[in-house]
Amino acid sequence: MNPSQKSIRTLASSLTAGLASSESLVEESLALIQKTRSLNMFTSVLDIRARERAKASDARRKAGKSIGPLDGIPIAIKDNMCLVDTKTTCGSHILENFVSPYTGTAVERLEAAGAVIVAKTNMDEFAMGSSNENSYFGPVVNPRYPELIPGGSSGGSAAAVAANCVPASLGSDTGGSIRQPAACCGVVGLKPTYGRISRYGLVAYASSLDQIGPLGNTVEDCAILLNALAGQDPHDNTTSDKAPEDFCAELARGVQGMRIGVPKEYFGEGLDPKIKTALLASLARLESEGAQIIEVHLPSVKYAISSYYIIATAEASSNLSRFDGVRYTHRAPTARTLNDLYCRSRSEGFGKEVQRRILLGSYVLSSGFYDAYYIQAQKVRRVITDDFNKAFELCDVIASPTLPGHPLKLGEGLSDPMTMYLSDIYTVSLNLAGLPGISVPCDEVDGLRVGMQLIGKPFGETSLLGVAAAVERTAKLS
Repeated sequence: MNPSQKSIRTLASSLTAGLASSESLVEESLALIQKTRSLNMFTSVLDIRARERAKASDARRKAGKSIGPLDGIPIAIKDNMCLVDTKTTCGSHILENFVSPYTGTAVERLEAAGAVIVAKTNMDEFAMGSSNENSYFGPVVNPRYPELIPGGSSGGSAAAVAANCVPASLGSDTGGSIRQPAACCGVVGLKPTYGRISRYGLVAYASSLDQIGPLGNTVEDCAILLNALAGQDPHDNTTSDKAPEDFCAELARGVQGMRIGVPKEYFGEGLDPKIKTALLASLARLESEGAQIIEVHLPSVKYAISSYYIIATAEASSNLSRFDGVRYTHRAPTARTLNDLYCRSRSEGFGKEVQRRILLGSYVLSSGFYDAYYIQAQKVRRVITDDFNKAFELCDVIASPTLPGHPLKLGEGLSDPMTMYLSDIYTVSLNLAGLPGISVPCDEVDGLRVGMQLIGKPFGETSLLGVAAAVERTAKLS
């Protein structure tokens, strides 16, 4: 049995029925990881730990003490999430040999639910990128479309699912870094509401934007993972005290009576005409099942990219200042003075994209430009949030493209960073507003899967997942 050709639910049923064991699923997963090494999807393979956890899961099941649908299921996590006694590199030379002394809350909850973490996935360095070509350990190859980027920064997590190495994985999303690679690799990726999942143990890129979320083969896979991960955490005071729900509750509800908003700003200039046609056809199928399609307006989203890159780089400049070569990071061996140590360690340890964003962030936070750039970007952020609030007065869920076109070819965006930045044009506004969003394959164009992004109200994941499941059921995929 290939562990990712079936859903988590089906695999769990097979384990319960005795048709498979956690040890056999983990061994198959590890074998597939080894077989696909050329795709460069993983930075660490946790084979010894995974085998021990799988054995413990099988013992629980034999004793009648199984702890839920994730018990014994192999899962991969992005390499910016702390897991005790394992490397957490963030795809960077500066953290190449850092071993985490603790486990982050999301990962801890995943293991508490019985999931078996088999590997940590390759990523754009410090989650800065949209193609997974910025990793110190080299680019990830898209397993479905090898000539195209797998998306970033959670490209390794999306590729691991698409390559059938694991049925689901965890990624992090700062401006689209779960949804965009999910669309590139043809899988499902969910960014929850900001505060829904603890960020404790997630190495920060931009603290007010970052959010951990699941990727999977199905919408239900993401809902099952969200059930395990959501909830308030005393280690993270940005987590909400809102009680978690059963996020699987409305997966079979359908869309009868649901109002789906379609922003004209997302379906105009810049969107590939073929992808627009595919998305509108998917919406028409939902309409035939009882949904009401409503045009809505988001006039300020045209400023989202500018606002996002000012806020994100400003926060990155602050967060990455801790990596100085003095404590637990790469330390330049030729440094002679303290200032020389800082300069050489960071120059050697950080890649070009990270250096570019730190410089930009330091610039917009400087005394002469703080008001002109950073404060203005925060004001725009508020306006974008207000636009979404007004749109949600008319609809329950908003539908949009995930990407403006097909994924770029490998290497195409490296020579033109602005092109790469603009690939996030439909995703960054959700992070600015703290909203939940999901990318679901809805159709195929020119042999490539097309992702539809669905946007929900704050803490509206249950309804959002229900609509996403309807998109999945009506999708035209080969």
